[in-house]
Amino acid sequence: MVEQQNQEPEIPYLTRTQVLVAMGVTAIVLWIVARVWLTYGDVYLLRWYWSAKDLLLGLGLGLIIAALSALAYRIYPPYRESADYYLNIVIKPLALPDLIWLGLLPALSEELLFRGVMLPALGLDNVAVIVSSLAFGILHLSGPQQWPYVIWATIIGLMLGFSALLTGNLLVPIIAHMITNWISGFFWKFRQTKMDQT
Repeated sequence: MVEQQNQEPEIPYLTRTQVLVAMGVTAIVLWIVARVWLTYGDVYLLRWYWSAKDLLLGLGLGLIIAALSALAYRIYPPYRESADYYLNIVIKPLALPDLIWLGLLPALSEELLFRGVMLPALGLDNVAVIVSSLAFGILHLSGPQQWPYVIWATIIGLMLGFSALLTGNLLVPIIAHMITNWISGFFWKFRQTKMDQT
């Protein structure tokens, strides 16, 4: 078995408070960008509304994305190393209850900007999904060796974008994003805790 190299983050390890503040600030910045774009651009917000069917679609899509992420993590070492690098920075300092914010803040702010505003602004079509997904992927770039994680985030962006395009309801990608972050974050945290204890 090949010994997995641990990439040490180029960004110094952050404290729990610093990660929570960074998540909050990032969510606020993305919300401001979306708000400014809606106010000064000739665009509209993709509507989102309560629908039990769309809630279940979002839940199902989130479970599928989480399962595919776990599979990619298990079988593709470059993605595993890239994900570990990113998650060491973001999740390692957090306590389990903090994972609630890891689900809520990115799901609401990133979906508002990338699917809620950017999709309609770019034409609410296949090209809009591709461009917004590329932008979403690049948002997850945290270092020069992080391209496998960026590529995976772009693929997830495509799945979330097409879910918004096909349903016309921003609730679907919001729920899917939230579920994906919660499941992936919990299992990664649980795995790291077990590894630290051995």
